[in-house]
Amino acid sequence: MTAAEKSIAKFLDSLRQRNASPHTIKAYAGDLAVFAGYVGSRDWKSLDHLAIRGFLSQLYAKGLSKTSVARALAAVRSLFRWLAQEGVVEQNPAKLVATPRLAKKLPRVPTIEEMNGVLDGAMPEIASFPERDRLLLELLYGCGIRNSELVGINLDDIRLSSEVILIRGKGKKERYVPFGGAAMEALKVYLPWRQSLLATLRKTNPALLLNQRGGRLTTRSIGRIVKRIAVARGLSPDVHPHTLRHAFGTHMLEEGADLRAIQELLGHERLATTQRYTQLTTKHVLAVYDQTHPRAK
Repeated sequence: MTAAEKSIAKFLDSLRQRNASPHTIKAYAGDLAVFAGYVGSRDWKSLDHLAIRGFLSQLYAKGLSKTSVARALAAVRSLFRWLAQEGVVEQNPAKLVATPRLAKKLPRVPTIEEMNGVLDGAMPEIASFPERDRLLLELLYGCGIRNSELVGINLDDIRLSSEVILIRGKGKKERYVPFGGAAMEALKVYLPWRQSLLATLRKTNPALLLNQRGGRLTTRSIGRIVKRIAVARGLSPDVHPHTLRHAFGTHMLEEGADLRAIQELLGHERLATTQRYTQLTTKHVLAVYDQTHPRAK
């Protein structure tokens, strides 16, 4: 193992100790492994912003997209920030390297009518377990939670009397999220099915959402389920669990919800992250203005 690889391993350990997202750690590990190969036997102090630009050029030459290169640069910046904190380097040369300009592409969010079309009535025949699949859709759209948060829900996290769910978000931060009548009805239908499945398999599992073998559903499985049902209901094949989270925030804002309240429900650390939803609803706001403001007529 080279000196660079040892340092990167320690950096990744520090991220785990700070309860960083497993997805972030996995992505950083992949990008930094490539960076370690680029660094070779060179000393950290010998690397300046020109060397880092050289690394990015190498990634472009391999055919990586701007998004992938931007992610790799973010990983290198975090690594050098940690190296500076540890006293290995005096400053972070990656700060002098500009992030690749990404196309400002807003996600296509299904309309309220389209979402009601997915959730109203019986689940399509493609649904493997209609009782479970309806519940997971109701929770993703009705609560605006992340896919990773959904798979982490245990049965004990649900407070039926107060109609809230304990959600463990990024960095193991906890918050309570309310769920509505539709999710409650889906839950009442699903829970006997879940109990029967575990009894048949003679298993126990604290997880709320189970697969047919009685194990906890994975984020990948939920992604497949959401896409299958969405496509069967006539939505775009691009739909994934995070699309429903975007729909939750966008539709609440369209219906007049306070941005701070949406921030709390989504578990966003910064209001700026939540404000992205205002971009998605500009068309709606303009329409309301045209219809209601006396000087717009």
